[in-house]
Amino acid sequence: MVSQACPREGIMMNYGLSDDTWGPEEYQAINDVIESRQFTMGQKVKAYEEKFALKVGSRHAVMVNSGSSANLIAIAALVLDGRLTKGDEVLVPAVSWSTTYSPLHQYGLTLKFIDVNIDTLNIDISEMERAISPNTKAVFAVNILGNPNDYDRISLLCEKYGLLLIEDNCEALGAIYNGKHTGTFGVIGTYSTFYSHHICTMEGGVAVTDDDDLFHLMLSIRAHGWTRDIPSESNIYQKGENKFYESFNFITPGYNLRPLEMEAAIGIHQLDKLNTFIENRQNNARYFKSKIDNPNILLQTEVGSSSWFGFSIVLTNNLRGAREKIVQSLQQAGIDVRPIVAGNFTRNSVIKYFDYSICGTLENADIIHENGMFVGNHSIIIDEKIDQLVKLLNNFYK
Repeated sequence: MVSQACPREGIMMNYGLSDDTWGPEEYQAINDVIESRQFTMGQKVKAYEEKFALKVGSRHAVMVNSGSSANLIAIAALVLDGRLTKGDEVLVPAVSWSTTYSPLHQYGLTLKFIDVNIDTLNIDISEMERAISPNTKAVFAVNILGNPNDYDRISLLCEKYGLLLIEDNCEALGAIYNGKHTGTFGVIGTYSTFYSHHICTMEGGVAVTDDDDLFHLMLSIRAHGWTRDIPSESNIYQKGENKFYESFNFITPGYNLRPLEMEAAIGIHQLDKLNTFIENRQNNARYFKSKIDNPNILLQTEVGSSSWFGFSIVLTNNLRGAREKIVQSLQQAGIDVRPIVAGNFTRNSVIKYFDYSICGTLENADIIHENGMFVGNHSIIIDEKIDQLVKLLNNFYK
């Protein structure tokens, strides 16, 4: 039986998706940029990119204005380099954010949606091999809510069938699989540093790669498609000595996805705090899991070392169909609760614009779509908030 929780039992809190991670260092960094009068992309961005690449163990990093834009320049670079061509099929999990999929559509690629594992929430690797066709050229793996995929199995499949591996790691900065940062297993990996993420640069995203040509293509695509930011020794274009000509010389289709110096300056200090943020998030996750004692609530199974973007809650058994009541109760108690990203993305009306196919029935994605939700995790210890959250959840009787 499901009984409605009563939010007026003294339970009222301010439990948002994330917390404010800025300190005096970040505000001083903003002031330093203001005093420098250099607001557009410059040396702070370059310094942040170098520090970010070093932090995650990649050769190159390209900062852009969002994680969504990081996905866009990643797919654009792979198409312009000829590694993907129009009509190629890309395997994607059925549960992710919209801008995992949109760049694939925008560059004429065909999406094949694969169901997710109900425990990990990541792509069901057992279904991947069954989905591979002669047209399949890539896998776009997504580390949902900070949880790594099983990259041993995915890499074996990619090697067996000659597939590119791309990573949407926008929710998983700081996650580790077998001693390696997620986002660095594929040819390109992407990250988001928006407010509710592991570090906050206001808006912001990063794409990383070990490949020089893809790196140079992303530099060009980020800024209008021009040659100005490409090093002179690049393989994709041989720059001339006429700096006047090269200042407005365009070689790729491009955008203006450049970040601000202020965002990079903040990011430099946020990276110094990342290890502490992740440690606290992981401690919060252990505490959260230890407190949930309800057979009708399914929690995310950790793969490797998750960076725990948030805490997923999938209602099962006697609580199926009770999400609306639970969400209302949590919201009334001051707890910010959201869908698990876009749920089953193929059930969003935007899908009518896509060239896509579906492997199987997407049964688990449907369960998440109808019975899934997540609450935020913070970069500080939040035992008291978790206690209150669990008390509310437990009011929905087994």
